[in-house]
Amino acid sequence: MITIYGMRASGNCYKLQLLLDQLDREYRWVEVDSAHGATRTPEYLVKNPNGQVPLLELDDGRRLAESDAILCYLAEGSPFLPDDSWLRAQTLQWLFFEQYSHEPCVAVARFIRRRLPHDHPRQADVPALLQRGAQALAVMERHLVGRGWFVGERYGIADIALYAYTHCAGDGGFELAAFPNICAWLARVQAQPGHTPMQH
Repeated sequence: MITIYGMRASGNCYKLQLLLDQLDREYRWVEVDSAHGATRTPEYLVKNPNGQVPLLELDDGRRLAESDAILCYLAEGSPFLPDDSWLRAQTLQWLFFEQYSHEPCVAVARFIRRRLPHDHPRQADVPALLQRGAQALAVMERHLVGRGWFVGERYGIADIALYAYTHCAGDGGFELAAFPNICAWLARVQAQPGHTPMQH
């Protein structure tokens, strides 16, 4: 039995829930409220010195942090992670894109608009985040022209990683209707067997 330390309202944590549910794999979920300092306690920092969720813990005590690294580990040997080296490299390319170009804008805009007061100083960051996030969404929109999925001909962890924060990007102020290929892809993801919704 594996254990996931996570916060269900977090897209980075939701990725793991979605994959595990679609793998039909048993797991234990420990809810950790990172928004209110639960990842900064001495007890949690022993588990993950970087003080973040999600965190995977195996029965033998080994631990793995970083959502996309955990996705790769959990998907190993399944149809969600390609065996072909080129397709696997493309998967990693999209995982890196998600964490470097997508999540820092789309997820952060969502956090600011949903979690912080209207008069919080970070509200001033939102216009720039919307601009940069829209650029990332435009890259995705162009890539999906004539394609069903982000890598190869099959739904996989690249789709899961990008879906997590894209499907709720409206919470951050993004107008997804401007991206019809993304909207069609989101519907395909939601139609996949074992799909479970994110707990907002």
